[in-house]
Amino acid sequence: MAFDSSQTVAVLGAGSWGSALAILVSEHFQKVILVGRDPEQIAEINAFHTNRNYLPKIKLPTNIEATTDYNEVAEAALILSVLPTSATREGAEALKKVGIKANVPVVSCAKGIERNTGRRMSEIIAELLPENPIAVLSGPNHAEEVSAKMATCAVVGCSDEELAADLQSVFTANYFRTYTSDDIAGIELGGALKNVFAIAAGIVAGIGLGDNAIAALVTRGLTEMTRLGVALGGRQETFSGLSGIGDLMATCYSPHSRNNRVGKALGSGETLEEATDRLGMVAEGVPNTLSIYEAARKVGIETPLIDAVYQVLYEDKPAQEALVELLTREPKPEHVD
Repeated sequence: MAFDSSQTVAVLGAGSWGSALAILVSEHFQKVILVGRDPEQIAEINAFHTNRNYLPKIKLPTNIEATTDYNEVAEAALILSVLPTSATREGAEALKKVGIKANVPVVSCAKGIERNTGRRMSEIIAELLPENPIAVLSGPNHAEEVSAKMATCAVVGCSDEELAADLQSVFTANYFRTYTSDDIAGIELGGALKNVFAIAAGIVAGIGLGDNAIAALVTRGLTEMTRLGVALGGRQETFSGLSGIGDLMATCYSPHSRNNRVGKALGSGETLEEATDRLGMVAEGVPNTLSIYEAARKVGIETPLIDAVYQVLYEDKPAQEALVELLTREPKPEHVD
C-alpha cells in the first residue's frame, strides 16, 4: 500500500524518540497526531510547539498535534508505536479498543522484550492486532540528533516487501537514510540487547577505565549479542548491521544514551535508585536486563556480560567486583563460545 501526503499518521508516545519520529514523518504528511499521557505536556506541545522535558532545543512543526485520547488515532493511515516496552501491550490494547482499520500498518519503534513471556514488541502488537500489518524500525538513532536533523541511517523490518518499500519512503529524508530487511526478530533483538551492553559500557567508564576497556567490552558485547540473538530467532548477519553493531556503538559511546548514563552513575558509586531518579526518563536497559537475562536462561546461552550487569542491577554486586570476575574468568580462544 502506498501512502499519500493527505493522510494522517499517529505516533504513540510523546517522549524524545516519539517526538523525533513525529518530526521526521511530518515532512511527508499533512497531519501527525502525537499521543501522550501528561495533559500539561500535551497542552505545551499544542500551544507552543515545544516538548521541553524531552527535546528542550527543538521546535516541533505546526502540523504535529498532541492528544491524550486514543480515539483520535482511529482514522490514521499509519501508526508508530514508540511507547516504553512496559507500555506496549497496553498501547496495543488501546488500539484494539478504538477499532483501527485492519489494513493500517503498525510500526514498532521500541527496543526491548517483555518480562516473563520473552515476547518482542512486534509479537505483542501482532497478538492483539492480528489483522494489521506489522513492521519494526531500529538503528543508531539518538532522538536528540534525529530531531535536530543530524544525519543517520536506520532499518525497517517487514515481511511484506511492498510495505517495507512504502515505509522506507516514509522514513526517508535528506538526513535520514533507511534500509529494509525481512529479519524482524534480528532487528528487534539487536535493539533490545544493545541496551544491556550500553549499561555495561557506562559502568566501565564510571569506574574510570579507558578506551581500551570499552572497546574490548563492545567487541565482546557484539559476540554475546549475536550468539544470544541467533538463539532467539535472529539471523547472524543482522547483528553486523545498523540495528546490531550500529546501534551498539551509538549507545555504548554516546552521552545521549540513557542506559550509558545510568551505567556511569553505577560505576561511580551511585545506587540504581539514585541513578534512575537523576535521569528522570526511562532507561530501557534496566528492566530489559531482567527480561533478557531470563530469556538467555531459557535457551541455555552463556552470557557473561549480561549476567554481570544483571548482578549489579538486581543482586547489588559492586561494579568493581563484577568487572574483576569478568576479567578473571576461565581463559578461552577468542572465537569459541
